[in-house]
Amino acid sequence: MDTTVTLKATTHQPAIALPAIGQGTWYMGEGLVPRQDEVRALQQGLDLGLTLIDTAEMYGDGGAEEVVGQALKGRREQAFLVSKVYPWNAGKRSAIAACEASLQRLNTDYLDLYLLHWPGSIPLEETLEAFEQLRIDGKIKRFGISNFDLSEAQEWHALSGSLTGQSTAVNQVLYHLGSRGIEHSLRPWQRQQQIPTMGYCPLAQGGSLRRDLLSNSELQAVAKELNISVPQLLLAWAIRPIDGQRDLIAIPKAVQPQHVQQNAEALNIQLSNEVLARLDNAFPAPNRKTSLDIV
Repeated sequence: MDTTVTLKATTHQPAIALPAIGQGTWYMGEGLVPRQDEVRALQQGLDLGLTLIDTAEMYGDGGAEEVVGQALKGRREQAFLVSKVYPWNAGKRSAIAACEASLQRLNTDYLDLYLLHWPGSIPLEETLEAFEQLRIDGKIKRFGISNFDLSEAQEWHALSGSLTGQSTAVNQVLYHLGSRGIEHSLRPWQRQQQIPTMGYCPLAQGGSLRRDLLSNSELQAVAKELNISVPQLLLAWAIRPIDGQRDLIAIPKAVQPQHVQQNAEALNIQLSNEVLARLDNAFPAPNRKTSLDIV
């Protein structure tokens, strides 16, 4: 069973297959738990094959990037490293300065992927120009977007000039069983353009329903029958193949060793059509376009 999602080749980078479950870092570096526990969790995830690590300058005001930098000391080449720029830092010069500050905190000289965290007031053409300069300078390998709804993603994609939005690697958006709005319009369009989705809050830590999913009686019953945890069920559902193809990378955050282990094990959980039908029945996808769910 293939448990990877492929980022398509660009003019400058070959296609790359990534594990369909990565590691998120939202709320890391904020003193909520000892930093050494966060570092150890990320290193454990790497050991278990969760090689994609997602962070952002926003998380802990750079604190999460510092945690990641510590975790990757001596193992940078083992990771596919993603960070994100604030929309107000996404100008022609400011995006370059923001990226350089992220690189310093991460203790690396390049990012595998750099995302615009959400749409802002700076013209997208300007952000694209900065991203292209960062790529030319070897500071990023790929770029993408985050929290872009359909019309915004289409606008980004349509940009032309020296660089086109058609080099976009991913769109990172909120996605879990209780928040399926992207399935109506956004995700089908992205599949047509071969733009994979990165799904944040896959365990319903935010957005519609929030933590109610973890205590849902139907989900608990299904998980018990499969001898897995409800979070593992949610992850296996989020990364399920659609028409035989995986196109979503889930990025749960975990600090406890057993949670990191369970996340890695979820990569190999296959859900039957019967189970998927039960989950669809309990949490149906919307039959109309809905606003993008954001936290």
